[in-house]
Amino acid sequence: MKNYNKISFQKPLLLLTFLASINLAHAQTTTVTQDSKFEQLLNEKRKINSGLLLSNTYKIQIFSGTADESKKMLMAFKKDFKMYDGTIVFNTPNYKVIVGNFKTRIEAEYNYSIIKKKNPTALIIKPNR
Repeated sequence: MKNYNKISFQKPLLLLTFLASINLAHAQTTTVTQDSKFEQLLNEKRKINSGLLLSNTYKIQIFSGTADESKKMLMAFKKDFKMYDGTIVFNTPNYKVIVGNFKTRIEAEYNYSIIKKKNPTALIIKPNR
């Protein structure tokens, strides 16, 4: 008789526990509100990034390799050459570190001669060609 009483109490307790867990799961839904300016800024950033390689300017590629190596190279480059902007671009299968934004080939050649002293594998590129 004692076993029968245990079973009769266990079923309602199990059912109650199950229903409570379902109720708690529904109570923990989160609503995220996003500022409308966030999407606008994200679109602007996408426009800028897509225009980096499609511009009519010369750039200098200082490295091509893995993502981690590219990050290290860009940080080291920025320590040595603070006056240049730099970015990492993924071009299958490598990540490329590209620096500078030069309007003329002469300006690119001059800066290339400075950069080449510390980065001998550097080369001048005109991305849209």
